[in-house]
Amino acid sequence: MKRYEIMYIVRPNLEEDARNTLINDINQIFSKFESQEPKVDEWGMRDLAYEINDFKKGYYVVIDVVASTDAITEVNRVIKIKEDVIRHIVIARDEI
Repeated sequence: MKRYEIMYIVRPNLEEDARNTLINDINQIFSKFESQEPKVDEWGMRDLAYEINDFKKGYYVVIDVVASTDAITEVNRVIKIKEDVIRHIVIARDEI
């Protein structure tokens, strides 16, 4: 397993309850794939460097987790399906 850092940006006009449900759904993937408990850091609403889909702001979420490649593959797949996530990136940090 490796340590990964995942950052994704949620649409700014998403209601708080829906946003919390989305964040929870993404975090639940790690428990299904026997990964360590993810450390979730919600940065909140911030300005974007450039417009994305006519949005000038976004809600930033950063996850630090030790996970298997299967878990990361599933997270990538789910995030790409979710229309409420406007951008994401996954970075492999180091071997554990």
